Amino acid sequence: MTEKVTARAHPIQGLVKYHGMRDAELRLPYHDSISLCTAPTATTTTVEWEPDAAADTYVIGGDPVEGRAAERIDAVVDHVRELAGFDHAVRLESENSFPSNIGFGSSSSGFAAAALALSEAAGLDLSLPEVSTVARRGSSSAARAVTGAYSLLEAGLNDADCRSRRLDVGVGEDGFDPEADLRIVAAHVPAYKETEEAHREAAASHMMQARTAHVQDQLVEMRDALRTGDFDRIYGTAEHDSLSLTATTMTGPAGWVYWQPETIAVFNAVRELRESGVDVYFSTDTGASVYVNTRAEHVEEVESRIAEIGIDTDVWEVGGPAHTLDASEALF
Repeated sequence: MTEKVTARAHPIQGLVKYHGMRDAELRLPYHDSISLCTAPTATTTTVEWEPDAAADTYVIGGDPVEGRAAERIDAVVDHVRELAGFDHAVRLESENSFPSNIGFGSSSSGFAAAALALSEAAGLDLSLPEVSTVARRGSSSAARAVTGAYSLLEAGLNDADCRSRRLDVGVGEDGFDPEADLRIVAAHVPAYKETEEAHREAAASHMMQARTAHVQDQLVEMRDALRTGDFDRIYGTAEHDSLSLTATTMTGPAGWVYWQPETIAVFNAVRELRESGVDVYFSTDTGASVYVNTRAEHVEEVESRIAEIGIDTDVWEVGGPAHTLDASEALF
């Protein structure tokens, strides 16, 4: 066991997303899912096991964590304690370099960084796919943030099956490299959302069964498109999947609509750009903010058009796997 470890992970953009869980405690999704990590956005987390402390302490962004958020961290911490065979208390501090709870995957990078730091500090010798099963207990999306870049979380009923692995991608016939050439114009639409509630809403929708069947075709299409580096198929599929996922949530018992007028304005701008010959597609996860996927050569035009709507933007690239940092970068 080491004294202190700091880890960093990038959040994910869902490409073929999941909603609903067959096991809420172990966070086992109904079907596979695929995502890419976004950089330089990241969560940095420092942990230290404290054998003499009376209780765990969690701090995110300088604020103590309580309630349901603390319970989700408990699930990850307790699993690491079980794997390590000790009952030490832990101090955990974390900070994000991007806004939380507006649809940019903060829980994915948060639990990925925590899982890696906790495992390393406990002296566990785990591969990244094995660490992904630890992170999954906090957030299924966090499993894919552990392995990074373009990753697949396979559905299953246990840790041997339900873990993430990185996908190989190919260069397209036009030279497009999905890992090097993608640019993401992140359109910030602040509107608080709660992903766990969205999972419950989607699972209760009359459209959930249809989505679960349809998503199998989406997964096959996405994996083949990534293998061949086909820009239009990769991000066109992600755009379609975003609409499908949101339709399922909106038809749950509460009829929950989390898109805002600015969200729709971005969609319309993207479609206008595409009709004019620009390679660009939109994508959303659970939230009002929008990922606008384009090629490096179009990014200035796309960012300028989104900015005209009056929305704050950032430009992101594809990020790698979760990793540990030098001791000098510790948060405490």
